[in-house]
Amino acid sequence: MSAQRLRRRRRVLALLVVVQVALVISASPVLAASPLPACRYADVTTKHPWYATWRATLLDTIYRVPSSFAPADRVSTANAGLSDSFTVRSLIIQDLRAMSFAARDVGAGFKVQSAYRSYQTQQAVYQGWIDQLGEAEARKISARPGHSEHQLGTTLDLRSQDSNRPPWDYPDWATTKAGAWLKANAWKYGFVMSYPKGREATTCYAYEPWHYRYFGRKRAAKIHQSGLTTRQWLWISGGY
Repeated sequence: MSAQRLRRRRRVLALLVVVQVALVISASPVLAASPLPACRYADVTTKHPWYATWRATLLDTIYRVPSSFAPADRVSTANAGLSDSFTVRSLIIQDLRAMSFAARDVGAGFKVQSAYRSYQTQQAVYQGWIDQLGEAEARKISARPGHSEHQLGTTLDLRSQDSNRPPWDYPDWATTKAGAWLKANAWKYGFVMSYPKGREATTCYAYEPWHYRYFGRKRAAKIHQSGLTTRQWLWISGGY
């Protein structure tokens, strides 16, 4: 092989490597600049605190949205065939309705236990848990005001349709018909369980099999397939 042909072949191979690397990066979350922080309590404004960046907004024990964060496009969950006592952002209604009807079709219907919560409502809820359990224990099961995913308007707590018991009254709500169905299928409709069992060290909150956040079907499928918690995924993909 001539020297000229050898150089040409090397250039082609180098180009192929560059293309392959680019394809891998484009199919994966953006690499984070630093590792996921250990669970601790702080009050840092999240990197994506805007209504338009709802898929990327990380809220945990460290990161928060401003107290003024209140999406104006909220509508009643009655638009999804559920209770009219709660509101969510309109962008989740179509998939919430589809998920609700699919669950009912197989006898796993669910109701809404909680949806959007204003900053002021969070203050009242959090104080209630403090009064009942003390602040140290309250922090484990309830987000401090501004740190709750419920303020985004894209997160719901769900309960069984055939029971008036709140989901946390069960030993493990994920073993009920509704809970088990959602655990297996919610991601197909764009919803991901934020605080799965056994992942408390990365989620920073106690197991909540009733707490689902909407990411859209494509993003939810990627999170589900990755095996990461939503906190891990948001940290990586959001470039925190």
